[in-house]
Amino acid sequence: MSSPHDIRNPETLAPAIGYSHIVIPAKGRTVYFGGMAPQDIEGKPVGGDFVEQFDVALGNLAKAIEAAGARPEHLVTMQIYVKDRQAYRDSLKEIGKSWKKHLGKNYPCNALFEVTGFYDEDALLEIMAIAVIPE
Repeated sequence: MSSPHDIRNPETLAPAIGYSHIVIPAKGRTVYFGGMAPQDIEGKPVGGDFVEQFDVALGNLAKAIEAAGARPEHLVTMQIYVKDRQAYRDSLKEIGKSWKKHLGKNYPCNALFEVTGFYDEDALLEIMAIAVIPE
């Protein structure tokens, strides 16, 4: 499914693979998603390695998107915070499979940040996002 937003990836910038350079949101209602961590419904950490935790956190984001009355194609931006940037890079193929499973082929603007830790000491990552549900 295509995005209702105006997505632009100018040829004057590096190829956008797995993200978009520019998302101009359609007129609508903005939804902010708090940090989606690799937690179960009781708030307990889930997943042992980076790929498992990424899948759980992205699945939690997909559930939050649905609860907001939105769809993955409404996402306009994401921030992915990780403890280990190299673990992310080493897992790109598996992360791509998880992304497609939960978000399809929707690639909002996004950025990756390496941080020293999270509230849950066992968490290896956390994801924040913003969506715009078109009118």
